[in-house]
Amino acid sequence: MNSSDLLTPEIKKELVEFAQSLVRTKSLSGQEEAVIKLIEKKMIDLGYDEVTIDSMGNILGRIGSGEKSILFDSHVDTVEVKDESKWDFPPFSGDIVDGRLHGRGSVDMKSAVAASIYAGAIAKKMGFTSGKTVYVSCTVFEEDCDGENLKHLFKELDLKPGYVVICEPSDNVITLGHKGKAQVSIKTHGVSAHGSAPEKGVNAIYEMAEIIQRVDKANLELMRKGEMRGTLVMSRISSVSASLNAVPSECEVYLDRRIIPGETEDDIRREMDQLIKDKNASWEVGTLHRKSWTGMEITYEPFHLAWKIDLSHELSKACIAAYQENFGSEPNQYDFWDFSTNAVTPVSMGIPTIGFGPGEYKLAHMRNESCKVDQILDACSFYARVIEKI
Repeated sequence: MNSSDLLTPEIKKELVEFAQSLVRTKSLSGQEEAVIKLIEKKMIDLGYDEVTIDSMGNILGRIGSGEKSILFDSHVDTVEVKDESKWDFPPFSGDIVDGRLHGRGSVDMKSAVAASIYAGAIAKKMGFTSGKTVYVSCTVFEEDCDGENLKHLFKELDLKPGYVVICEPSDNVITLGHKGKAQVSIKTHGVSAHGSAPEKGVNAIYEMAEIIQRVDKANLELMRKGEMRGTLVMSRISSVSASLNAVPSECEVYLDRRIIPGETEDDIRREMDQLIKDKNASWEVGTLHRKSWTGMEITYEPFHLAWKIDLSHELSKACIAAYQENFGSEPNQYDFWDFSTNAVTPVSMGIPTIGFGPGEYKLAHMRNESCKVDQILDACSFYARVIEKI
């Protein structure tokens, strides 16, 4: 039992062609206008009751107006391609070869965009939306600012769905949560002096040297904590000096700390305090500033805790029932993402949230990114079944 139970041959063809068209439409973070307009037309053509683009540039389609509500979210922005000549197939061709859709965004996550949009229309046609409201959101600037898009969408449209399905790639495995993250900036402070008289200054880079060693040691300790463990990576270093002939007055490093269930905000703050202990240094959350395709200024605070939904929850049970009907057997495994997603917003609002999407997430952002076409079709019918079961 699979997608053929709900998807006619004509719908399958349309769905795959739409996924191809999404891949062919470039949509780097902050440059998603063309793909959002493409989605808007498709939602209207498929008979969505309402289609709205908010001031940040996210698009929301609605079907039905019942009391019980569920939202399926996918982001439409992708990372850049800097090695196009080395791809086996052009990264924006949307070619289908050997049963796989090839191209940037095929995994992360335009296949899920297509599957979720068609799932809403199929659920409506099958009568699954009776007494329910189904939302499908296609959000922008997730790659840099996960969750900020849904935060804005929910606030602007005064929306709080009852349930959320995050359609990030999971190889069509029900995913129960993901790690949190804290992106942190540490700065050391020195005293500038001419390079010919360094003894008159204090070198901020030397002040940072021990902190760098502490970061490495802290990560090694985290790695020894078992299968479920946090990580700490120093991803950038820079300095400020009056010239190349001067003692640096400031040095900055940027840290990426992945957080596991059970770790608290206080735990992370204490850890950062220890990294700079007894040094002329300070730390803060590494706030990011971006601009959406509509011109809206985005301010993002990357500090989110891990989350996990229980298998006994109503949403989990609905997904398990949908999986069984869609694939003919109960799930034999569940997943937990290492990476962060838009789920951080609904989870922070107390909205039950779960994950499921086509594509192997280890192929995301990689050369020769590709997704199995059968997984796209199966994800679509699974989403429709979730609407039926919820």
